[in-house]
Formats: sequence, structure tokens, C-alpha cells
Amino acid sequence: METYEAIKQWKDANITAFFKSNRSLNEFHDQIMRKVFQVASDKLNQPPPCDYAWFITGSGGRFEQGRISDQDHGIVYEQSTDANNEYFIKLGEEISYGLDVVGYPYCTGNIMSSNPIWCKSFEHWKLQLVNWMEKETWETIRYVQIFYDARVLVGKSSLIEQLKSTIYQYQLEHPTLIRAFMTNIKHIKNGIGPMGQFLVEPYGGYQGCINLKYTAFLPYVNSIRLLSIKEGIFETSTIDRIYRLMEMEKYHELLQNCTEYFEVLTKYRLSLTEAEDYDDTHYLHVKQLTKDERKELKRILLEGKRLHDEVKKRF
Repeated sequence: METYEAIKQWKDANITAFFKSNRSLNEFHDQIMRKVFQVASDKLNQPPPCDYAWFITGSGGRFEQGRISDQDHGIVYEQSTDANNEYFIKLGEEISYGLDVVGYPYCTGNIMSSNPIWCKSFEHWKLQLVNWMEKETWETIRYVQIFYDARVLVGKSSLIEQLKSTIYQYQLEHPTLIRAFMTNIKHIKNGIGPMGQFLVEPYGGYQGCINLKYTAFLPYVNSIRLLSIKEGIFETSTIDRIYRLMEMEKYHELLQNCTEYFEVLTKYRLSLTEAEDYDDTHYLHVKQLTKDERKELKRILLEGKRLHDEVKKRF
């Protein structure tokens, strides 16, 4: 049987060969995580007792991971029994442990299959999602949006699709929910100052850097996700969601440059090949960019803010 240590060794030795594109790198991450799942499953010494889906979410669910990514994942299984509940929480604990060994750090927010909140039967997941939407607290609405980025790596994709349908149908019946989603993501970190200058980190280990995650990626990611929830689009990658939204004439003007700009952003993240930990994958040193690259990045940041502001106005 393969070991987590062997998977880590193979991952570390081969990952640089997959830096040629965002798709290539994320397919590599998928391959590694499926290997971890298989080892974790084998360690339980019994087959799954019912149909299930193991999904990843966050940047992994959106197919947007950089060189290093933390864990964001969960399990949905078909039926709740004492035996099933025990099996899948043990599987979730083993997966979380294995991913950490291989080089995907534990999620500080505990969004992992080892957490019973993220490891439930289908019916309990459905009840939980509705409960989250009914409460409309900042935390529960955040959880719903995290779940909406879920992408199945192993098991039945239909389980996740049915749960996303629950979110879509609920928001159709409760129009104020979209405003709660917008309130949850209304604040963004400005990357450009009033004089057109980059707002870089003023001190510390990332002095002179711009935080790509918060100033560049999230304005696009959050805005496009919100529109996707409204329109019942179940694709998870931001690029795929933009393509689906652009099939609707009402979004042509709003999203006209977004695909191109977001693809450029993923290339900047791919350039951070020397990252040693998860935080390193978010910071880009502005002075290392050429003049044309700085102009391009400013244009992308301003477009992201415009998109975010326009979506906010609609809700």
C-alpha cells in the first residue's frame, strides 16, 4: 500500500513540472488528493457502507490553487446510521491527517471532513444548509458560500448538485437572501490608492508586496459566485462561471473583460514558484514587475473593484 510519505515525496519532486498552466497545476493537486483519499480509505480496512461524495472547496473547489494550498473539504453520504456516521467521520479524520502529511496544512477554520459540521448524511446536509440560510448570520452565510464552491473529487457528484439545487431554490423563494450574501462579501481590501499607487504591505516579511488573494482574486471570485448563486450555475471555477454568465445578454457589459483579467491573475499566482508556505502564495512583490506588468496589474485590480461595486449596487 502507498503511504502518505511516499505521496509527499513524489509531489515535492514533480510539482514544478506542472507550473506551465493553472489547469495543469490544479489537475496535479487533484491527482495528489485522490491518492491521499485512497490511502485513507484503505487504512479503514472496509469499503464505504453507502454511496458518498468527497468534495473539496475553497480555491481547490474552484480549480484555482497555487503551489501550496491549505485544506478545505467535506463529505456527503447517502444515509445516516450509527455505523455510517462512525465510518465517515473516521474517514474524514484520516483524510485530514493524510493531507497534512503530504503538504496541505490543516484548515484554521476547521473546514475539513474531520469536522462533523462538514461530514454529514445527505438529509442532514440539506437540513443544515436550510438552517444556515434561515439564520442569515455572517458565519452561516459564509458557510453557504463556501459550500457553493464544492467540487467532487471522489464519489457521486449528483449528491452535491442536489444540495446546490436546495440553495438555488431557497434563494428563489427568499429574495432577501441574496442581499445577505452581498453583505457577507461587501468589504474588499483596496489594492490601489487615490493617487493610482499600489497599496503594498508597509512592513513585516511581506513589505513592498501586494496581497493577491484579498486585493485581486476575491473581488472577482466573490462577485462571480454571488451571480452564479442567483442564476443557479453549479460550475465551480470562476472562469467557467463567467462563461456561463456570459451566455446571458444581461451580463455582457458587466463581465466583458473578466475572463481575460482573471486568467492573467492566475498566471501571476503561478509565478510565485518560490513559495515556502501557504501565506507566501498570496504575496506579489510589486518592484519585481516590469513597467508594463505594473500597468496591467493596476488595470486588473481596478476592474475587480468596479465589478464588485457594480454587483453590490444590484443587490
